[in-house]
Amino acid sequence: MNTNAQTQITQVTQDPPTCRLVQAGPEFEGKQGLTYAVGISAESAGSRHVHLQLATIPPGARARAHLHAAHETAIYQLSGISGCWYGQRLEHHVVVRAGDFFYIPADVLHIPYNASADEPCVAVIARTDPNEQESVTMRPHLDALPDWASVA
Repeated sequence: MNTNAQTQITQVTQDPPTCRLVQAGPEFEGKQGLTYAVGISAESAGSRHVHLQLATIPPGARARAHLHAAHETAIYQLSGISGCWYGQRLEHHVVVRAGDFFYIPADVLHIPYNASADEPCVAVIARTDPNEQESVTMRPHLDALPDWASVA
């Protein structure tokens, strides 16, 4: 984190609590391999317990196997149709469509993906980690586990 951001966080957390209006930050690729644009976070708004962002899964793309250590995730799908393998051995599968809400408990392994060849998936993601990428725990040895042919 840069010095300006640290100063801003210090000022935000020392001030009396107040509402903050922020714009989405620049897009970046997270450890999971997906594209994010941060809205509310510790850095952008001084949040202490929540992170809110937009996530985009390009056509045909998928995340890498990961979990969010000690943090819950709530997702609202804005557009597209995504799928998600989840569970200790990625043995469970769900399809998430525009207008659906999807909950991922803390410490649950998962791999979201976009099976569409031409339409991106866009979702609003809220997490109980105000520093988003800090709780991401990668599980690369499980990347090949899901039966990808079964969702074609």
